[in-house]
Amino acid sequence: MLLSDPYVLAACVAAVVMVGMAKGGFSGLGALGTPIAALALPASTAAAILLPILIVQDVVSVWSFRHAWDRWIVAWMLPGAVTGIALGWALAAMIDEQALMGVLGAITLMFGVYRLWIERGGRVAAASTSPGWVGGLFGLATGFTSQVAHAGGPPFQMWVTPRKLPHLTYAGTNAILFAAINWLKVPSYIALGAFTRDVVIAAALLVPLAICATLVAVRLVRVLKPERFYTIIYVLMVLLGARLMQVALS
Repeated sequence: MLLSDPYVLAACVAAVVMVGMAKGGFSGLGALGTPIAALALPASTAAAILLPILIVQDVVSVWSFRHAWDRWIVAWMLPGAVTGIALGWALAAMIDEQALMGVLGAITLMFGVYRLWIERGGRVAAASTSPGWVGGLFGLATGFTSQVAHAGGPPFQMWVTPRKLPHLTYAGTNAILFAAINWLKVPSYIALGAFTRDVVIAAALLVPLAICATLVAVRLVRVLKPERFYTIIYVLMVLLGARLMQVALS
């Protein structure tokens, strides 16, 4: 079993805690899940373990926000996301695990740098009045990065955040779109042979931990200062991305 290795177990536990806390309100943590697991596992295996966990958690998110989401945004972004998923699938099929590790590291580092730039006063280029087809392009980026690293949040945020949706509508749009994306990724993971018996068992064993992490995050998000917290997370993304690229190039 994958989780019988203490190093793999520690990495997967840390990754699942990140994913669970992201669903509980610390959205920036989600992008750390796959890179952390990839420190101990092949990148494709790390992503495969986390996908069923994300799908289980999506059920709760979609139910909670089923009445508050922007259909126009989802309608424009989802077709692009399908194309992005297909491109990510093709990339994973063409390159080896070491190269995939490098791509994962580059995405993680790039998004960490981008978020640090935003936190330091940078401005998002996407305008709140941009037409729907622009959302399709951001949807493509969202689908691609989600397929490779379950890190579709930043492209989504770049287009949707400037539109200044009501809080519940923003959360609901995020929940609905990513629930659809996560299910759309399943056929590609099956085709790539990622859902091995050990992967499925590991994911099933880790689901309760993810749920507990989500519940804890709901409480923590009310007492922690998000500014300092997120700065630490984005610095970790940069360092982790650089480390994965180093491993890929060695």
